[in-house]
Amino acid sequence: MSVEEVSQKFENVHVDEGAPKTVLSDSKFEVKHPLNTKWTLWYTKPAVDKSESWSDLLRPVTSFETVEEFWAVVQNIPEPHELPLKSDYHVFRNDIRPEWEDEANAKGGKWSYQVKIKSADINELWLRTLLAVIGETIDEDDSEINGVVLNVRKVGYKFALWTKSESKEPLCNIGARFKQVLKIGDDERIEFFPHSDANGKHHQPSITL
Repeated sequence: MSVEEVSQKFENVHVDEGAPKTVLSDSKFEVKHPLNTKWTLWYTKPAVDKSESWSDLLRPVTSFETVEEFWAVVQNIPEPHELPLKSDYHVFRNDIRPEWEDEANAKGGKWSYQVKIKSADINELWLRTLLAVIGETIDEDDSEINGVVLNVRKVGYKFALWTKSESKEPLCNIGARFKQVLKIGDDERIEFFPHSDANGKHHQPSITL
């Protein structure tokens, strides 16, 4: 899809009149299955000129608080393989912004893994990751995860699992589950990068699994 087509599809995601951004009215579902917290989908569009800042490119699309709302979101937005290069999806808990400067993210970091474009079903991997994150199965004991990011780049897709701390023991447990979700073999590695070093010239991982 082109940048314009993707933007138009987001505009068509239903938002209740006069209410905070949600994908569907609560009256749409007779039976609802609430998630542990609210989650917000954010989208970063590719820059069209150099004057656009990060804030200009990043926008919240919609929020969801139930299983039913989540599936409505998934069914009404572009799949990862349809996104233009240099765009990103972010799904973050509550009102946390997908920025390392956000207070909730500042003392944490991210597990990172890059998938080559033709090496996997990126739509399936992204859906598996979302289900593991919002269902809390990847983080069931530690409540460490703030959100998940998918970057679309020329060399491939990059997954990043953002955490609220740099505590090694819970992070290693989460990292091991993250590898299972992404179907990563024993011969491949994922890396954890603390946000505290994000401004450094040589940003090195503090944990490798």
